[in-house]
Amino acid sequence: MTRIGFIGLGHMGLPMAKNLIKAGYTVTGFDLQATAMKDFTEAGGIAANTLKDTALSEDVIITMLQTGKQVQEVCLGEEGLFAHAKKNALFIDCSSIDVETSRLLHDKARHCHLLPVDAPVSGGVGGASAGTLTIMVGGSKEAFERAKIILNALGKTIIHTGVAGSGQAAKICNNMILGISMIAVSEAFVLAKHLDLAPEKLFEVVTHSSGQCWAMSHYVPVPGLLENVPANNDYKAGFTAKMMLKDLSLSQQTAGKMNIATPMGKKATELYQELNNNGMAELDFSVIIKTIGASGQD
Repeated sequence: MTRIGFIGLGHMGLPMAKNLIKAGYTVTGFDLQATAMKDFTEAGGIAANTLKDTALSEDVIITMLQTGKQVQEVCLGEEGLFAHAKKNALFIDCSSIDVETSRLLHDKARHCHLLPVDAPVSGGVGGASAGTLTIMVGGSKEAFERAKIILNALGKTIIHTGVAGSGQAAKICNNMILGISMIAVSEAFVLAKHLDLAPEKLFEVVTHSSGQCWAMSHYVPVPGLLENVPANNDYKAGFTAKMMLKDLSLSQQTAGKMNIATPMGKKATELYQELNNNGMAELDFSVIIKTIGASGQD
């Protein structure tokens, strides 16, 4: 059976690693948080004593970290994963990072005789736990075909987006849309409240009309309209406001480098920055509704 090294057992990485174990893979994991490692080993994972232990003798190396800098730190250098990975191992980076760093990692991986893909995911903690993530994969066709076999244990929709870094490009563009649309949906509910339009009626109309979008029909920010959304649980995170700000910031950094104006993306970034500054960074990103209008939703 294929052996997998998994680095980054956070809110997303841990359930993903567990799903690989459930699928029958031998998974060696590493994380700096002792509680995450304990949960991982109790699920049947093998704890690595050092970072490089997750690369030795493994057929596949998966990273699920927060920033491009972190991925570079664990992958590059004499003590990094690439230096200790076996030849022709598959490298899958599921982190959401900037395109430039992703392409650099592709180049470095190939130089070390590894087969790389960037494979950021969409679907939040719920999707990671259920194994229903959408995964956007950038890299060669050969690398994609090998990676798809592994990624099928993690996601429901696996899309080859094209060349190195294109998975990250797709994730950045997708989450810019998501951040903007969540704000638009929130504004609509706040306006409806002040017009004495019941939230359930607005929900019914929009989900059957031209304003329908994923943020409305699957992740509505108002309690009591859909099951299993963070709004029903005091906005306990499925996808934190901090992570939405990170992805929106990546969109603006990338747009700046391309000399492209994205005014709605820029405004959404500013609003999520304010949300984070006001102490809501660890809540779900749909809590943005609480800051919109005079009072948001009571």
